[in-house]
Amino acid sequence: MKPYPSPSDSNSESDLVVAYPRRANASEHEVASREAMAVRLAALLGRRFEPDYRPSRRRDEPPPYYVPDRTIIGPVRAARLGITRAADLYGGVAPYSFVSGKAITHGLIGPQAKAPKAWVGDLADALRKVVLAGYSAFTLADAEAAGMRMLQDGPLRVKPTDATAGRGQVVVRNAEELRAALAQQSPYAMRRLGLVLEEDLEDVSTYSVGWARVGKMEIAYVGTQSLTPDNQGIAVYGGSVLRVARGGFDDLRALDLTDPERQAVAMACHYDTAVSTAYPQLFASRRNYDVAFGTNRAGQARAGVLEQSWRAGGASLAELAAMQAFALSPSLASVRAATRERYGRDHAQPIPQHLIFHGVDTAVGHISKSAGVLEEPEKLENGEALEAGNGRAQ
Repeated sequence: MKPYPSPSDSNSESDLVVAYPRRANASEHEVASREAMAVRLAALLGRRFEPDYRPSRRRDEPPPYYVPDRTIIGPVRAARLGITRAADLYGGVAPYSFVSGKAITHGLIGPQAKAPKAWVGDLADALRKVVLAGYSAFTLADAEAAGMRMLQDGPLRVKPTDATAGRGQVVVRNAEELRAALAQQSPYAMRRLGLVLEEDLEDVSTYSVGWARVGKMEIAYVGTQSLTPDNQGIAVYGGSVLRVARGGFDDLRALDLTDPERQAVAMACHYDTAVSTAYPQLFASRRNYDVAFGTNRAGQARAGVLEQSWRAGGASLAELAAMQAFALSPSLASVRAATRERYGRDHAQPIPQHLIFHGVDTAVGHISKSAGVLEEPEKLENGEALEAGNGRAQ
């Protein structure tokens, strides 16, 4: 992965860190997570967090350090905010909306398939060895053609490209199920962002591989994700346990990693380099990649990068907890850090040092969120083991 060049301590005179931009309809647990990140980033940068930030109130002041809830789309939009390089935010700027989603992971069904004008067709060839079998489609007709071709080899997964935490995905096993799944998609969203059709795996383990830089602090990590039932019983993202190294990927590789961890890191770095080459306008201070290991219908072992994230995401609170530990202990070379999300009222409130949110959220119901550095491998607060490594949120 390509870190941005080392900046000076600040590109402006602002001493603010802000959780902005964020969606107007962001729910309580989402707001709590973003603000918790901003507070931690302010401490790392020696700045102060300002809640409820609005640019219109500070028109004549230097731009703050941003913690957005999405990838910023387009250099013009970024420049209006005062974002001109990765050092200006915890997240990234993508040149086009489709680049920020899952669609860039796969190629089109054929040369006549529809795609945005800025689509780089050669990227699919560069990624072929590090992703699962699949196609991206920007029209319902292309999606149906791709799905019908893939069904000849077994079940496939229909994946909206802007969905998170594994929500919105549907596994289809025949033509009838495919058409029913496609009927639920928005043609408008498909034209803008695309739709992914990807081989479905069994016995999946999902790894997170990432890199981030805040000021002079740089980290790289690899870890596993887990799933948990939400309040409707649907399996969704339940947390991550990360092995975090101070420094870049060479420092991470110097740790005693398992063979799957090393493979996941290699695949993520290949993916990052290919995408950065195809879309050189992309820049980010936080890069995260989900890598799945599992078996296909024939029982063959399969592995591939599922998607990328150039915004603060589910693992970010663990990333920042690790950075805080490194800042407090300059001799510390690596730590384990974790995030945890659980649904329902029967889960005990996390200890104060790890607490992010515990209560009823208007969007998802009762949820408990926590994050911190682990004192013991694979453990979290209240002595409960985290069932890391078992994930099917493809």
